[in-house]
Amino acid sequence: MSRLTDLRFRAATSFQRRINPVLRRLPSQTVVETRGRVSGLPRQTPVGGRRVGDSFWLVSEFGERSQYVRNIKADPRVRVRIRGRWHTGTAHLVPDDDPVARLRLLPRFNGLGVRAFGTNLLTVRVDLDT
Repeated sequence: MSRLTDLRFRAATSFQRRINPVLRRLPSQTVVETRGRVSGLPRQTPVGGRRVGDSFWLVSEFGERSQYVRNIKADPRVRVRIRGRWHTGTAHLVPDDDPVARLRLLPRFNGLGVRAFGTNLLTVRVDLDT
């Protein structure tokens, strides 16, 4: 990993540690809840994404380095809070999807943040239980 990539990752995670506790309390903020791969405790991460039919799509800005993606790899069962309502589902990493094209279909504000900080984009699809 290059020094610049590592610096961007550290800056983004430092910022997220401060802002995420505030964001996940906002009822309008979309949140993905995973199970901690070591602790087994629920971990909530504010995300941007969009529901399309029975799936919820998002793009991880740091790919498999993101903690919530590492948790998904260990246990793909997740919950997603969309517009204040919780949905259960199964998350899938979609490395063959074009994350830049996917960002164009997601909320613009999220796309700006992911593009600004992102270094290793990865698409994630959550198949929601009906």
